[in-house]
Amino acid sequence: MKLIIQIPCWNEEASLPGTIHDLPKHIDGVDQIEILVVDDGSTDRTVQVAKELGVHHVVHLTKHKGLAKAFYSGLDAALKSGADILVNTDADNQYKGSDISRLVKPIIEDKADIVIGNRDIEHIQQFSWLKKCLQRIGSRVVRHLAGSNIADATTGFRAYSREAALRLNIISNYTYTLESIIQAEHKDLAIANITITTNKVDRPSRLFKSMWEYIKRSTVTLIRIYAMFNPFRFFLTLGVGFGFIGFLIGCRFLYFYLMGGGSGKIQSLILAAILVIVGMQFFIMGLVSDLISANRRLIEDALYRVKKIELDYHDQRT
Repeated sequence: MKLIIQIPCWNEEASLPGTIHDLPKHIDGVDQIEILVVDDGSTDRTVQVAKELGVHHVVHLTKHKGLAKAFYSGLDAALKSGADILVNTDADNQYKGSDISRLVKPIIEDKADIVIGNRDIEHIQQFSWLKKCLQRIGSRVVRHLAGSNIADATTGFRAYSREAALRLNIISNYTYTLESIIQAEHKDLAIANITITTNKVDRPSRLFKSMWEYIKRSTVTLIRIYAMFNPFRFFLTLGVGFGFIGFLIGCRFLYFYLMGGGSGKIQSLILAAILVIVGMQFFIMGLVSDLISANRRLIEDALYRVKKIELDYHDQRT
């Protein structure tokens, strides 16, 4: 069984040596451990440092494309390199290499397809009160949308089986963490959790420039992914909301009309009609989107089969 540890990097020449030196050299149940560095268009010596440290694979993106694209590129490269298990960790050495053996154990024992390393958010001193609060709220929202029990939805410390890696299709340009959980739950992949401890990271996150940008982009990502995997429920909820408000306003007009004062409430009737029409349009959009979603599932199944054929052909050639 081969384990490939993937490290997405963007200008990480300073922190990469410590991260790689902390990785395990042997894990029970794993025959081979390899390291894959994904260089996301770095302008420093990240690639040279990775090669000097003796990593087994380097994926170089000529342009900075963001964490989601870097992660997915590494996922594809790891599968083509024969990975049975893929572990993703950060280049800033936030996550401890000693936890990787616990992270992959449920996959080795065939008890899970994906394992999430949940950080003990409340006891991470470098996280501000606001960040901890947002982490809790975000994870709660993801649990509700995905129907999962993930305690830390934004952690990047995760392990994937070969099957899970084949089934994931990341479309976000921002981050893969939220999208992959929702995808996994809707594709009936078994997700397990472990609690991990973290190292102190002095530099600020490079994923977002400010907390408010993070909130905005994460919210857009969640809405987009949820609408993609639950289109009928998403648009039906909007339709019922608009329709119900229109119904209440219509009842208000009807009350005044029966009381003899309807002539001065025509605006309410017009607004009620508009809201009901908008609600019906959302309902129709939900039906159409549900049909498109069914077609998307068929395409994803075909893509999964193509990936397997491609990997089998690649294995035969190598």
